[in-house]
Amino acid sequence: MEEYIGLFEKIIEKITPEVDYVDIRAGEGNGTSILMKDGEIDEINTGISHSARIRVLKNGAWGFAYTTDMSKLDEISKTAITLSNSLKGDIELSESEIIKDKIIIDTKIPPKDISIEEKKDVLKEVSDSANIKEVNSTTAGYNDSEIDELFLNSEGSQIQVKSSRVRMALNATATDGNIIQFGHGSIGGVKGFEVINDIDIEQFGRDIGNKASRLLKAQPAPSGKFKIIADPELTGVMIHEALGHATEADLILQNDSILKDKLNTKIASDIVNIFDDATIKDGFGYYPYDVEGIKTKPNQLVKDGKLISLLSSRETASKINMKSSGNARSSIADQPIVRMSNTYLQPGELSFEELIEDITDGIYLKGSRGGQVDTGKGIFQFNAAEGFKIENGELTTPLRDVSLSGNILETLKNIDSIGNDFKLSTGFCGKDGQTAPVGDGGPHTRIVDALVGGSN
Repeated sequence: MEEYIGLFEKIIEKITPEVDYVDIRAGEGNGTSILMKDGEIDEINTGISHSARIRVLKNGAWGFAYTTDMSKLDEISKTAITLSNSLKGDIELSESEIIKDKIIIDTKIPPKDISIEEKKDVLKEVSDSANIKEVNSTTAGYNDSEIDELFLNSEGSQIQVKSSRVRMALNATATDGNIIQFGHGSIGGVKGFEVINDIDIEQFGRDIGNKASRLLKAQPAPSGKFKIIADPELTGVMIHEALGHATEADLILQNDSILKDKLNTKIASDIVNIFDDATIKDGFGYYPYDVEGIKTKPNQLVKDGKLISLLSSRETASKINMKSSGNARSSIADQPIVRMSNTYLQPGELSFEELIEDITDGIYLKGSRGGQVDTGKGIFQFNAAEGFKIENGELTTPLRDVSLSGNILETLKNIDSIGNDFKLSTGFCGKDGQTAPVGDGGPHTRIVDALVGGSN
């Protein structure tokens, strides 16, 4: 993208006298996506993309224009100014450090150096490995992207980031003729094809197939209040969905968060410390700068049970009298909005054995099958992938169709013990029609008086 720097500087210099602020984002990328169903290729997409957007602020209102034709930059700059001139608003931006930086994120095996055939072979191997007894269907997906992105603004920042992202996911369906159960798993990273090469593909697929098959023999989960253990994946989903979204400043400003007016108040038990950290290089939500050129850092949201910070963009930070947390995210084609990155519960000191040793009648919940949260009302419901009864400190009966629900603040205050392990999962988060790669996780977590739902 270096060849466009001079052009972008001239455009910014030309239109700055007409507006209060301007920034330009542009990118060149190439990527591949492959979908395989039941061992047969269903879809392959590959291609190279060029895109740019210009955003101007004038009279408190944004003007935004986007193109995939780099020869139309003058044209879209005029469109952005026209749009901002037609509106009036109250938007202001929080202060920002002027940054000039170029970052090339380490990639050992560039995805473009791996042929489509090799990528197909990996999907075939993982699908075949999951096809154990009782598994009747598999769906495997592979995605990679290599992006060279450039950001400039009228304040003097100039940032270039070259990165690569790879992800593979597998779903396996098993049936015994009466019920259907599912196994799911995914791996990924802001890295190259080494993400795939560094794991045992056959074992990865077999574990997912075994999970689906194992659930056929599991018992329906009981319903009621129990002392539970959530594994790192479910802990991450709970922290992301129930707490993370509620800390997003745009939702707070829209009166759609249970955490409105809760800053610097106790919202969780004393042992709870929660972070959103885009600087974790092994996290799927890693990025060194957000899309407004803000350098990322570990953002501690909850400290010793107290809500101490929020996630924000420059626009939302200005409205809540804070500095941007570096959480403005979007594709080049979309308006930046406040998004999480890698969100997690900080580990504690207890081993898994210590977490369960004094539980006489509880439930261990593993994995996630999604769920829903109402950040305004502060309630949530998540479906675990599988579960086990905990009886007298031991894991016993396997359980299926188990869910966890409750009030966000009550549940956070009911966390009474935290494990010393840690894992981040890979995934995508949807918000306002946009999708962003994220990581979420933590350790094994013990919660008392948790409301568990099942078919019994």
